[in-house]
Amino acid sequence: MTDRGEQALRRSNDTFEVGPSSLRWTGSKLVISINEISSLPLVSRVRGEMTVTPSAITNVELPLTKDGAHVWRPFAPTSRINVNLEAKGWQFDGHGYFDANFGVRPLEQDFSYWTWGRFPTKDGSTCFYDADRKDGTALDAAVAFDPSGHATTISAPAKTPFKRTLWALRRETRADSGVTPRQIKPMLDAPFYSRSVVETQVNGETVQGVHEALDLVRYGNPLLKPMLAVRVPRRAKWSF
Repeated sequence: MTDRGEQALRRSNDTFEVGPSSLRWTGSKLVISINEISSLPLVSRVRGEMTVTPSAITNVELPLTKDGAHVWRPFAPTSRINVNLEAKGWQFDGHGYFDANFGVRPLEQDFSYWTWGRFPTKDGSTCFYDADRKDGTALDAAVAFDPSGHATTISAPAKTPFKRTLWALRRETRADSGVTPRQIKPMLDAPFYSRSVVETQVNGETVQGVHEALDLVRYGNPLLKPMLAVRVPRRAKWSF
């Protein structure tokens, strides 16, 4: 992810370009072309292509606040993904997903903490979205998607804490009674954010999926926010 100026942006009905990288929708697949240089401490070329093939495109939009200021849009919660980057070991073919969040206010203005997880199941995929809002209310969404993209609200097991990250960020997700979720693979570990592959058990089925935890109180700390500028490179003068 690289910050660039407005002159580095081009859009059409099927293509979104930011600098030398792009997303292109073919009608059945999302082709993501990457040509970037990573940030500190491991500065290196990141170049290649990823292809996301959805089993279906959903029409689901989940408001995260009562006034709809924040929305979760699971475009393709059940997909196949092929990753082919120009580096040894950076190739992968397996299950994946494509989603996005939209909002009109800073996240830290409306939330103090949230966790999210997407777990492939034998019937499609299941997503859990739990959030503590600043107004004292809570979001506890559990949605199952079948391969055709049909969404069903399901009864989820209890939120269950599991091992904190290296930055002592608390984590929790849904798990059957007596089961403690566990991290299978770390993906990103920051003072206010964690992304990892997590194994849990839901309604008797053992599943492994992508899980994230976000502490918006930490994120809003003026001592921590400058870290984003270190982790996200900036190319202010890039243009086509």
